[in-house]
Amino acid sequence: MTPTERQIQTSLARILERLDARYAMVAKKKPNVWKTFLRRLNEHFPHLFDLYFRLYADQYDFFYHLEDLITSLAQMWLERPSDLQELDAAREAEAGWFQSNQMIGGVAYVDLYAGDLKGIRRKIPDMKELGLTYLHLMPLFQVPDGENDGGYAVSSYRDVNPALGTMQELADLAHELRQNGISLVLDLVFNHTSNEHIWAQRAIAGDAEYQDYYRIFPDRIVPDEYEKNLREIFPDEHPGAFTFNAEMQKWVWTTFHSYQWDLNYANPVVFNRMAEEMLFLANNGVEVLRLDAVAFIWKQMGTSCENLAQAHWLIQAFNAVARIAAPALLFKSEAIVHPDEVARYIHADECQLSYNPLLMALLWESLATRKVTLLSQALLERFKIPSACAWVNYVRVHDDIGWTFSDEDAARLGINGYEHRKFLNAFYTGRFEGSFARGLPFQENPKTGDARISGTCASLAGLEKAQREETAVEVALAIQRILLIHAVILTIGGIPLIYLGDEVGTLNDYGYRDDPARAADSRWIHRSSADPQKYARRTDPATIEGRIYQGLRRLIDLRLTHPAFGGQEIQVIDTGSPHVLGYVRSNANQRVLIFANFSEGEQTLPANLLRLYGMSYQYMDILRGKPIPEGKIGLGAYEFLAITPC
Repeated sequence: MTPTERQIQTSLARILERLDARYAMVAKKKPNVWKTFLRRLNEHFPHLFDLYFRLYADQYDFFYHLEDLITSLAQMWLERPSDLQELDAAREAEAGWFQSNQMIGGVAYVDLYAGDLKGIRRKIPDMKELGLTYLHLMPLFQVPDGENDGGYAVSSYRDVNPALGTMQELADLAHELRQNGISLVLDLVFNHTSNEHIWAQRAIAGDAEYQDYYRIFPDRIVPDEYEKNLREIFPDEHPGAFTFNAEMQKWVWTTFHSYQWDLNYANPVVFNRMAEEMLFLANNGVEVLRLDAVAFIWKQMGTSCENLAQAHWLIQAFNAVARIAAPALLFKSEAIVHPDEVARYIHADECQLSYNPLLMALLWESLATRKVTLLSQALLERFKIPSACAWVNYVRVHDDIGWTFSDEDAARLGINGYEHRKFLNAFYTGRFEGSFARGLPFQENPKTGDARISGTCASLAGLEKAQREETAVEVALAIQRILLIHAVILTIGGIPLIYLGDEVGTLNDYGYRDDPARAADSRWIHRSSADPQKYARRTDPATIEGRIYQGLRRLIDLRLTHPAFGGQEIQVIDTGSPHVLGYVRSNANQRVLIFANFSEGEQTLPANLLRLYGMSYQYMDILRGKPIPEGKIGLGAYEFLAITPC
């Protein structure tokens, strides 16, 4: 259903009239602040109205809910600190700020990396030393004790986990990060809350208004109809997508864990209240929100209730809300689904940033196979996104590695997707003879062989095995693998994201098995506490930590000093070798040619590749600062070359 122009203008006029009456005194005291809000409201209201109308036009009190939303936006804007209002103006003036080659991301758990929020503040000099301009802190809100899905079962979006600090400390941290040129990134779980959230607690107490915040049913009739088309996410914990609540004697929709209650976005009140939670975080200095589990936020009978059109409308509507009341705020998507579905969330009006799970998976696939065939194909066909957006590229994060490549893409290259995933699982768990990797399976299905992979970057790249066997050559190769895949994410386009700990070669921590609360989740093998001694060795080039850290710093410096690595434009090239990835990066009138050897064997490329892709007759290896001799181009084991004309 699409609204008419008259409906839009009539609604806007009515809302403006009521806002003028309500905020007359504010308009007199802060005329410029109020005028700015009205300008943005007038600019973005038609789009917001269209989306809200599509979602909620069937509500008899539609206009009441719309007015309630706009009033909330006005109030949140007036409460927004002045320095953040200045940031809004700056970001509006430079909308592509996040596409700069100066962007370097880091991601960490607060407690594991620094103890608490005060500890994060103390580590700001270390972050600046590494070159970070973007810091993603893993879930830090108040959650239930014990099982809480690693922080993704949120009991309050306005309270920090007391073990980590307070909301005021978070706001102070965001302010200090911003003063040091670092943008704060947090997760916002849009699909569900924990069953300890005040909304859920009021629902349990019998409040019908709050029961309508969730999907709650008196019996199994409707749930059974839905489940004809739903897939089970955690079947070992509870069958289907519903959990019986004994206190209410009702069934609650719980897509994930039984303590995570799905929100009911068919109720416009839920949208309005979640918009307020989002803007509260923005007003406390959060600049980017990663939207968690957004593929599931809309339910429709007869469908899988995943990736529905209404889910996209909701994200776009939240985006319109931000453009009106907190324009500096950006959204980042994560959809570990088929690559076609990942791409659907990436848009200037939806998610300006997106994790790139396909690149991550195929970097590891290329290391295992020593071939770049699938990786080159993905870069050629699936890397391009709208010009106003950017990938967030990473080699590891807090989660497992899922082999998210498309079976259709693999089949075109003569690869059986199912069998290839079995090989990759065997390789990265060390079960494949000759594998350098030491990882663990996550949620392995012994019947199908399906699994995902846990492990730190260093252990998966061979450093753990090499150190245990005390093999200097293998240690060197492992370090080269670590640096090679980081070199790709630093130069491929978009924002590179470093999982903090990887920069000093953190190995698997098997101690998680001794903790009953974590023993069943192998992902804790790569969620270890920062080791001060490893970080102390980062400046010593004679140590493994120093070799990794200093090598990574050289790659970061390469990115920071060459504008070609900004933006998203990439030209994938055929190097003539199945082992060597090649691409050209062009930006700001600079052009750089990249070659990356994904094998232990030396590779030789024809020199005319340089001339074919726009180079002159004299070339410079800009990573090492030395000329490339005429003739053939040679790459050693896992070597990375970045070449420009002299």
